[in-house]
Amino acid sequence: MSALFGLGLVIVLMTLVWIVSLFRRDVSIIDIFWGLGFVLLTWFYLYQGPGFSGASPRQLLMSTLVTVWGTRLALFIGWRNRGQGEDYRYAAMRQRIGPTFPWLSLITVFWLQALLCWLIAMPLLQVQRLSEGTTSPPLGGLDLLGLSLFAVGLFFETVGDWQMARFKSDPANRGQVLDRGLWRYTRHPNYFGDATVWWGLSCLALATPSSAWILFSPILMTFLLLRVSGVALLEEGLSKTKPQYADYVRRTSVFLPWPPKPESHRRQGS
Repeated sequence: MSALFGLGLVIVLMTLVWIVSLFRRDVSIIDIFWGLGFVLLTWFYLYQGPGFSGASPRQLLMSTLVTVWGTRLALFIGWRNRGQGEDYRYAAMRQRIGPTFPWLSLITVFWLQALLCWLIAMPLLQVQRLSEGTTSPPLGGLDLLGLSLFAVGLFFETVGDWQMARFKSDPANRGQVLDRGLWRYTRHPNYFGDATVWWGLSCLALATPSSAWILFSPILMTFLLLRVSGVALLEEGLSKTKPQYADYVRRTSVFLPWPPKPESHRRQGS
């Protein structure tokens, strides 16, 4: 029942955000609440399971890590988007669909993201629901691996976002491509970091009994970042607006961090 209640909770949250978006005429405020949806779910599942006083170290660790990740993401997106107006993707949808867009956005944007949030958050449920007759195993190697992956992912996300924000704040860089720092080794350090965070959190869930089923969560998150809302969508726009982006693509790994190709390889088009 905790899972169904969790779904209802994120649907209520996203519906409230949708109502705010109607007054602001800005659907993109949902991006701020994406990470916060996971924070809400992890603490809700903990409360529904062992409660705060009966929580195991793994359950408290999971809730703390998700809170750090989700809060940082929400604060950064809120800061980045201040005064920017509606994201161009949503603005284009609004113009194309017309007067029915606000109502259609409830289903195709807000409730869809609520569903995705709920599905991806299944590792959180797996860890927190163990009070229902199962003892949580002590922390071990998988938890250490998960914590390490989480730390690497959070580093790439945080530093990548900071480097891009600093780059964009300099008017001299307008129309240019950032190819320094983490962006020298991967074209999307923030998306790589996001995926790595979820593989790390999933390792904590895999350290519990009968948990192999939750592997769909990091796979789904990685797929969304690579093929749907992240890399594919962003690169399509950048290729059209920045002519030098093609050379950046030739020399830089798309996702996994890797040293850039040598100049000779780039000239040969390899």
